[in-house]
Amino acid sequence: MILGREEILKLIKGNPPLITGWINLDAQLQPSGFDLSLMKISKFIDSGFIDFSNRKRKIPNTIEVFFDPEGKVNLEKGCYLLTFNEYLNLPLDVAAIAKPRSSLIRSGATVETALWDPGYRGRSKALLVVFNEYGLTLEQNARVVQLIFMRVSNVDKGYCGLYQGET
Repeated sequence: MILGREEILKLIKGNPPLITGWINLDAQLQPSGFDLSLMKISKFIDSGFIDFSNRKRKIPNTIEVFFDPEGKVNLEKGCYLLTFNEYLNLPLDVAAIAKPRSSLIRSGATVETALWDPGYRGRSKALLVVFNEYGLTLEQNARVVQLIFMRVSNVDKGYCGLYQGET
């Protein structure tokens, strides 16, 4: 079951709050989700490595792409790592998935994400892919994805991976 606005709001007001670091609750809280906003953009500067056990895992290095004095950044076609303003505190009975906002898609870009497992806490990241050959301009704090929350049953141990507590 996807959680609606009122259930999400109850969890935001809970202890710990489902989401902190939001900019404007009225604008970001949607009928069936919550819009995450853009804090930082980074560009990949080398390759990654993924294996089965994660013992040899190597996450690529990145460099920050800075916003201009007006709070905007012009991105060329390519892949970027986004960091969101919001910090998540998922309870053991809630998981989340993010989908790109439709305006982003209509601008020739999309965002790829993974599943947020029950028990995850942190300031998440996502992959922005700009397909538009003319690029994309983003403003700092732009709402780029809508996070959808779902109830999960019978979880006795939450997320305990490398990204727990990321900032």
